[in-house]
Order: sequence, then structure tokens, then C-alpha cells
Amino acid sequence: MQKRASARRGSANLARMIVIMHSDASEAEIIQVEERLRQSEANLHLKRTDGEELTIIAAVGDASAVDAMQLESLAGVDRVMPISKPYKLASSEARQHERSAFQIGSAKIGPEHFCLIAGPCTVEDNQRAIDDAVASSAAGASMIRAGIFKPRTSPFAFQGPGLAGIETLKEIKRITGLPVVSELTSARHAEALAEAVDVIQIGARNMQNYNLLEVVGKLERPVLLKRGLSSTLDELLQAADYILKEGQEQVILCERGIRTFETATRFTLDLNVIPYLKLQTHLPVIIDPSHAAGDRRLVPAMSRAAAAVGADGIIVETTAEPELALCDGPQQVPVAEIADLAKAVFAHARLVGRAPSRNF
Repeated sequence: MQKRASARRGSANLARMIVIMHSDASEAEIIQVEERLRQSEANLHLKRTDGEELTIIAAVGDASAVDAMQLESLAGVDRVMPISKPYKLASSEARQHERSAFQIGSAKIGPEHFCLIAGPCTVEDNQRAIDDAVASSAAGASMIRAGIFKPRTSPFAFQGPGLAGIETLKEIKRITGLPVVSELTSARHAEALAEAVDVIQIGARNMQNYNLLEVVGKLERPVLLKRGLSSTLDELLQAADYILKEGQEQVILCERGIRTFETATRFTLDLNVIPYLKLQTHLPVIIDPSHAAGDRRLVPAMSRAAAAVGADGIIVETTAEPELALCDGPQQVPVAEIADLAKAVFAHARLVGRAPSRNF
């Protein structure tokens, strides 16, 4: 009991603040503030964000020495504001409620652009995966998804080709010219996968694998973070903080359905996530209708719904012959239908002011 009470007091004593610099603050003045924070006894973690007009420094750590710093008296400082949320770096307050937009290779994702990520669930056959990627590109995808590591419920199910699929990922990128997204399931494969892809995906089962989150935060690759099967949105955003605190600013949040009492579909797609997270975080938010539905017949409708409520993109599984797929065949949309799906989804995205991320 005493330990728990002490932990609660320690948590309550954390400093959670952002330092907002004047629009004309010099680089020397910004560095001076950062140095003051680093040299303090508050043991603060810092994250600097340089906007078009303002520089913001987010600081999280021990509050005991913060008041004594008198940061407002330093040259270039406009004001210091507390961050009240349990998640700090992912909060909308950390960027003064300005939404983040990312340029990842040729793809854009953020407040003005809708990003379609499409491709096979898993690399099962090298040429088939390449063909699926080419078809997804032709349909208007801005990024290609393709898994080589697949966490499966059964240890006897197909787990993906592993490192043997790395060359296929590189070939997909070379042929399509588009950024490639692929899931990482183990820290020991982190460097090898980062060399082959543009975006590292952390799946739902690893959302709270905090060691893995810290590893990917250091890889210098954008991260697509999926919500856990039974995780709250506060937990999702605190998981994002594990990545952000390591210096990786480009984190994309993904809703992929959660476990509820309903058994008609594989999971329940929580579309409330989109407008809610737009209020709470500056990070882009996308939807995975494939894993949520578990049924390809439902994917087009849920994709349109995601676009209509303001999602920043969707990630869809597609392959030429889903009935032959070794992994998640029932939820994969045939590539012959992906162009029509993309056209309809882009039309819904335009209704809420989102242009397709890629001209095609």
C-alpha cells in the first residue's frame, strides 16, 4: 500500500508543460532554454517542435525543481503552459492544437490529404506480392503494405516468410516507387526491416510492448501504431508517447477494431475514434477496415465511412486471389476491385476537404 501511494505521489509530482517561444526567438535563445531545462534537477524529457511561426518545447519530468527555473524570464520565451493529459508528447496541447502533417517519400498524410495504404496481408509468393503491389499503385494507393512477420494466434499458422521476404519488400519499393509499410514483431529484426521499408508498423498485439516501442522510436523511420484489441484511447496515446520520446516525431495512429460482446464481425470498428482523437492529439489517425470487419464484403462500406468522418487514411489488404491466401484471406479485397474502392473512398474524403495523397 505504501509503495502504491508513493507511486501515485510521484506521478502527481511530474512536470508536464510546454514552453512556447516568441515568433522572433533566435536559435541561440531556443538553445538556451533547452540547456536550462536539461541542466535542471527536474530530470526533464524534452521534445522540440519547430512550426512555421513558433517553436514549442514539450517537457515531462520531476516537477520539484521546475518552479525555481523561472523560465518566463528567459529571453525569447513567450509563456509556459501545463499539459494536463496523461499523454504528453502526443497531446494536441504539445503542438498548440495544430495538427501534424507528414511527408513520407512521395506520400502525404495529414489534415489536407487522405492516404490510401493498400497491398497484400503477407508476402506469400514473391511475384504475386509484387503484382498485388503494382495493382494497388495503379488503383491510387499512396503507400504499399506487405507483411513478412505475422503474429498469429496459433503457433502452427503461417507466420510470414520472415527475413527471407526482405528482398521482396525492396523490389516492391523499387518497382512502384511508393513507400512501403511492414510490421515489426521483434526488436532483433528492427535494423534489417528498417533498411528495407519506409514505415514500421506496430500491430495491435504489440501496442503495449514498450521495449519494442522504444526501439522503433530510435530507427529514424515513421511508425504506424495500431490500437490494441482491448486498449483504451488513453492507453493508445501513451503508447505513442513511448515512440515520440525517443525522437521519432512521425507517428500515425490506427484504429483496427476492438473486442466487444458482438460476434457477428471479427472486431467492432470504433469510428468514434476519429473525431475524438482529432480533439485530443495532433497525430494523424487512419482506419484498418480489413481487420475490423474480417469480411471483404464489408470493407468498402467501412472504408467510405472512415473517410466520411474525417480519417486521414485507410490501410486495406488486397490480393489477386484471396481464396488462396495463407493469411487473412476472407478479409482481403480482390485487386480487381481495389480501383473502384479507391474511387469511392476518395469521393467521400473530398466531401470533408481531403484530397487524395497522390495524383494518379
